[in-house]
Amino acid sequence: MDRKKFIRNGLLGITAFTGAAAFLESCSKSDNDDNLDTGSSDDGSCTVSPSETKGPFPIKTPSQLVLENIKSDRVGIALLINLKIENKNNDCLPLSNVLVDVWHCDKDGNYSEYGGTQMQSADYTSVHFLRGRQTTNSNGEVSFISIYPGWYQGRAPHVHVEVLTSSGTSLLVTQIAFPENISSTVYSSANYAAHGQADTANANDNVFSDSLSQELATMTGNLTDGYTLTKTITVRA
Repeated sequence: MDRKKFIRNGLLGITAFTGAAAFLESCSKSDNDDNLDTGSSDDGSCTVSPSETKGPFPIKTPSQLVLENIKSDRVGIALLINLKIENKNNDCLPLSNVLVDVWHCDKDGNYSEYGGTQMQSADYTSVHFLRGRQTTNSNGEVSFISIYPGWYQGRAPHVHVEVLTSSGTSLLVTQIAFPENISSTVYSSANYAAHGQADTANANDNVFSDSLSQELATMTGNLTDGYTLTKTITVRA
């Protein structure tokens, strides 16, 4: 789908987003690739993205969640997630027609499809917010409209990603970290302040501590217009 058309269509139902019109304008200004985190060099070399844990809250029904807008009823700062998938086994060229699943917690640190347990007391077992699947285009790209994730005890803010073949074979499970200065700004804003600041730094996170440079997102934007996350993920396919 044309990227401008995708953003316009996806934002039609997001009336709860603050500054949605400004968010659309700021995202449209980034239609060139000048700020993309390519993850590869000019000679076609690249490094396979780190493999990370899928749990403890993986998607249970990804095939039913083919969505561009994964926000559902969650309230928060607008976030556009732009991912590019490339193939280490093919000179790091873009990988088309593969499935990309994403999932993350809401502003209060809760996941859909889970809950009512010691790990997450809020019971969201019957809903599916902030989870979605897309198929990469000819440029290896997918986009999701979401909100900036919150955090939960013992983990730095993050987004989960799984890349699969079109037939459903997993190629890689990884996670994406956020720049701490941006997270701090978001968590001081009205919708997030009640939950406070994250209790775990990226450097102390048990997932990112040994691989942060490979998993840190490139971020642009602000509280009023929303943020855009850009990340290249490299797999062997």
